[in-house]
Amino acid sequence: MKAIINTNIVMADHMIPNGAIVMDGDRIVDFGKNIKVGAAECIDAGGLFTGPGLIDIHTHAGNNQFFFENPVGAAKALLESGVTDVLPTLYFAMNSDQLIEAAGVIQAAKDSGEAPNILGFYMEAPYMNPKFGCDRENNPWKGDIRREDYSALLDAIGDKVYVWGVAPERENIEMFMKDARLVNPKAVFSVAHSEADPYQVQRLKPYGLKLATHHTNATGTLNKYPECRGVCVDEAVWYNDEIYAELICDRVGIHVDPYMLRLVKKIKGEDKIILISDAYVSDGPVPPGYEEATDIGFDNSGEIAGSKMLLSGACRNMIYHTGSSLCQIFKYASINPAKMLGLEDRGEIGIGKVANLIVTDALFDVKHVFLKGNQIK
Repeated sequence: MKAIINTNIVMADHMIPNGAIVMDGDRIVDFGKNIKVGAAECIDAGGLFTGPGLIDIHTHAGNNQFFFENPVGAAKALLESGVTDVLPTLYFAMNSDQLIEAAGVIQAAKDSGEAPNILGFYMEAPYMNPKFGCDRENNPWKGDIRREDYSALLDAIGDKVYVWGVAPERENIEMFMKDARLVNPKAVFSVAHSEADPYQVQRLKPYGLKLATHHTNATGTLNKYPECRGVCVDEAVWYNDEIYAELICDRVGIHVDPYMLRLVKKIKGEDKIILISDAYVSDGPVPPGYEEATDIGFDNSGEIAGSKMLLSGACRNMIYHTGSSLCQIFKYASINPAKMLGLEDRGEIGIGKVANLIVTDALFDVKHVFLKGNQIK
């Protein structure tokens, strides 16, 4: 048995000061104040904060390495930073064979046990709006949605995909979603790289659409009429309480302006925001005026290409930009993603929950990491 002692325990809506968390094997068996730890091996948190391990549902890379190039290295880099569960993300610039091959490399690393924090896949592919996204000139999925084009992909990896990004405005997208759900009934769909109107978004909710990929990024136009502000994907996400909003929270506020972050927080509330890193490997030139944006990437055309962040960095930035509390931050980066994915055994501190835990200071500098009760850092 192990016990984290002398710690402030971060719960969903309060903190437990001067507490302890006891782990037996891979589970939490007790927590709170005045806990008897017996002969447990004790880790003194020194008065720092202990919360659930971070869950990054949307990231392409770790330590500036794509997951499909070095899945073990990427997974370990994220784990050491506090990400105890991750969905490696594959991008639409690959064709079906390439997506299957890349997923196979990542799955092999997971099966080997060397990348134990990999859960499954987030597919920022195949059927999003080809007008959006970095490297969009290399999109092999621009044509009509046809079952013969995607069936091999579903057969190969469909049961391992937690999230599919889709553009609701694409013709026959419902056919793809129904087929994906036949392979994995628990699959979640996310409105992604889309210029859909709110009615097109809402139409797909019965098929399992309950997420918005990097909310307010690559989300269409507001200028339906020349002199009138229209509505688009963003307003659909705000209006529909069931839809979670992913946020890329970089240091300068390029992906999402700090004022917009505060507005989204006010509209969506604490329970429907999910922080992501959306880390990507891209070393294009930094456009003039963006020199301070050191935690985001650019492609060779100067287009924003994801981030260079760890999820812990996004958490820290969210504190700076919005004044969020640690309880709120752990909701955005642990509790909410677990609930959205249906992971009932993790994402928060509770008896019987998986002992995925991190110890951090007030500004989210991660000091210790525990994966299934084993101390990683």
